[in-house]
Amino acid sequence: MSFKNIFKENSGAGAFFFSILLWGIGIGCFAAAMNNFISDIYHMNSVERGWLEFFREMPGLALVFLLALLHKVSDWKILRLGTLISLFGAALLLVPADKIAVVAFIMIWSMGEHLVMPIRQGIAMQVAKAGCAGQSLGFLTGVMNFGSVAGSLIVAVLFYIGTVYCNRSEKFLFNVLWILIILLMLASIISTFTKNAPSLPSKRPRLYFNRKFNKFYALELFYGARKQVFLTFAPYVLIKEYGFSTASMAFLLGICAFINVFGAPAIGRLTDRWGYRNTMIWDTVILFFVCLLYGFAGKMFPHQIAFWIVAVNFVLDAVLSTTSLATNIYVRSLADNQDELTSTLSTGISINHLIAIISAPIGGWIWVKFGIEYLFCFSAVMAVCNTLFAMTIPKPAK
Repeated sequence: MSFKNIFKENSGAGAFFFSILLWGIGIGCFAAAMNNFISDIYHMNSVERGWLEFFREMPGLALVFLLALLHKVSDWKILRLGTLISLFGAALLLVPADKIAVVAFIMIWSMGEHLVMPIRQGIAMQVAKAGCAGQSLGFLTGVMNFGSVAGSLIVAVLFYIGTVYCNRSEKFLFNVLWILIILLMLASIISTFTKNAPSLPSKRPRLYFNRKFNKFYALELFYGARKQVFLTFAPYVLIKEYGFSTASMAFLLGICAFINVFGAPAIGRLTDRWGYRNTMIWDTVILFFVCLLYGFAGKMFPHQIAFWIVAVNFVLDAVLSTTSLATNIYVRSLADNQDELTSTLSTGISINHLIAIISAPIGGWIWVKFGIEYLFCFSAVMAVCNTLFAMTIPKPAK
């Protein structure tokens, strides 16, 4: 189906997706470089990394309240505001600062990033023709995945050429990267100034609790804790224990994003065939072994073999993270209407962020006190709890 068949005429769809493409590349660049930046330039240890994640995820927890304050502001204006805040956060990273200031700068970046997250979905549905909202959201996911791949490759090429051929310091290369991200964010903002942009806010999700979704809330707690351990500490293990450079880390993240371009739709089809319950059970069974291998590879195998095992497990975790769509389908089976579905999923995201800001500092403490083996044992236990809760869900009617 062509672009014209999916999107309304004179809706600003072209300007919106071009803006998201630039924004996605910028986000991809930042994600690919951040862990090496705080490790190589600021020498943050695992405890400090956990506390950084605590503050980085705070805007996500406050997102519902931030959007409530902006309830009269149009989605397009919030899109510009969020991008501008992230631009400001990236610009501050050019300023020489101590660890505490850098944490504040990254928190500012994260606030803008979190503001854009739900808004981009709302606009994607605004610009779609009747009955094409799903295709528009799918197109949005494709653009974001492309941005992640492109951003990761830009970082990999920049640091490989800069260190190997140009003999530039990492600090200089990081500053070049922040300037590039600033330019991408600025271009993203400029591209949204189209006369076709709607000026009205869309209906936004709210916090919503209902007893029938109790198992979903529990699943989000366990999923959020396990996911946060990997999100926060898996890259740090590769950097601190296995010596991954910025170029290597960016290249690995690019591989993950590229695989998910094809892997996410494949897992979606598999979920339709197997059912959401089976997917929710078996993906966490696999993740249990992924967590254990990630934690114990260094003890069980020679360093060179362990290097490849953790790299493969890192990619496998990134691919399996897309199985969270099965939980969304489970919620849809319980929801009475679209508003209840959207609000429940939004509440799940808030629960996810709540457990994330708790588990990140605890995870850093476990790493320092007991070692990475016990940190990923904790993650494996969360995967088991997720499996056991998923097994209590009644089998869906065929």
